[in-house]
Amino acid sequence: MTATATSAAPAGESGLHPVDQVPPLSRLVPLGLQHVLAMYAGAVAVPLVVGGALIASGKLAAGDLPYLISADLLVAGIATLIQSLGFWRFGVRLPLMQGCTFAAVSPMIAIGSQYGVTAIYGSVIAAGLLMILLAPVFAKLLRFFPPLVTGTVILIIGLSLMSVAAGWIGGGTGSKGFGAPVNLAFAAVTLVIILAIERFAPPAFQRLSILLGLVLGTLISIPFGLADFSGAADEAWFGISTPFHFGFPAFKLSAIVAMCIVALVIMTETTGDMLAVGEIVDVHVDSKRLADGLRADGLSTVLGGIFNTFPYTAFAQNVGLVSLTGVRSRYVATFAGGVLVLLGLLPKLGGIVEGIPLGVLGGAGIALFGMVSASGVRTLARVKFNNANVLVVAISLGIGLLPTVSPTLYSQFPTWFQIIFDSGISAGALTAIVLNVIFNSGSVQRRLGGGESEHSAHDAVRSAAADTTMPVPDSGASPERSAH
Repeated sequence: MTATATSAAPAGESGLHPVDQVPPLSRLVPLGLQHVLAMYAGAVAVPLVVGGALIASGKLAAGDLPYLISADLLVAGIATLIQSLGFWRFGVRLPLMQGCTFAAVSPMIAIGSQYGVTAIYGSVIAAGLLMILLAPVFAKLLRFFPPLVTGTVILIIGLSLMSVAAGWIGGGTGSKGFGAPVNLAFAAVTLVIILAIERFAPPAFQRLSILLGLVLGTLISIPFGLADFSGAADEAWFGISTPFHFGFPAFKLSAIVAMCIVALVIMTETTGDMLAVGEIVDVHVDSKRLADGLRADGLSTVLGGIFNTFPYTAFAQNVGLVSLTGVRSRYVATFAGGVLVLLGLLPKLGGIVEGIPLGVLGGAGIALFGMVSASGVRTLARVKFNNANVLVVAISLGIGLLPTVSPTLYSQFPTWFQIIFDSGISAGALTAIVLNVIFNSGSVQRRLGGGESEHSAHDAVRSAAADTTMPVPDSGASPERSAH
């Protein structure tokens, strides 16, 4: 059961908004694969990090790691299908890709090391249920996300993700030979290929610039020994994740409290991502739609706990891809979700994708994450910048980037504090929300003469979205292509 997107943008020839139109299969397939390749490294990073830590502490066996990755990809695909297709009051019905959140990594390692892996899954299930219950309440806070806040959060998302791109470009953070010139060279080659396709190729190929850049970069890297597909030979053709594979969940109060704090962080991050993609595709995300999306995140997180994986949220790197390609159809994400399910069921396919060199991924990451930042700047361009609003952006941006430039800055603080502030996205979002309330509400707003009311804020969001398109053919479904 799906709902038609509402927006100020004109509908296509079919009478449907471009978000609800299905591109031809010849375009749907490569566009969907492009989304999968853009998120794959990030999607498997959480089970790799958490699984590796639990193996080191003796809570898991080394042979459990491939199982964690397959389970993660399977549930990520299901979560993406729920979010893009939607049913009843679950799913934002926008082109969003879902994956495990990095915000939960540290607390999950702490919980697993102390109580065992079953306590992780018990706390994940509890956090997911909390998210489902809180979704309508949290969505009512939409008035606290005017363009001043959303633009700042989107900008922080893009800039924070550059540390991920830098890790890829160097060949993997902490890896032997990190920063080897050959890795940087192939990142540069991939980026040049993407730029050349965007500049000189026909529009049909421009929409596939990231996919083509990854494929060509990988092919060029093969003679240099950077592409390693040997892992695919060791993987089974078929494997399925079973509920409670590691045992029935254990519900420990301290673990549940810690993961519920993470749930609030996830909801804050997801709100920013949903508002961002809504602006890019020219769909107004109201409180009802936002609640549906947050509720879907909660359901996916519950499924994660059941199927031996972790909390789920929207992937910001794919928001950048939507902006870059200008293809607004949510069915591209739906197809990509189906591919993730297949990768979860067919580990050998996942081994092939895993063979893409990290340097090549890093070159694409610069374009993807840079586009997210540019989208935030475009949103902020609609804000009236008096001294108060300049302060809101400046302080929020500074606090949001602190954990990116200094990852161990908060290592001496309590776990609950680290959960919130080790994520630059959540720290920056909370700062922007609080400062906006302080400087742009009531008597302060009248005194400064530059704040935004809720009504004007929503008008500015709609205006920003409507002003970010340029007449380039879309994926056979829309006469416009977003220029975010």
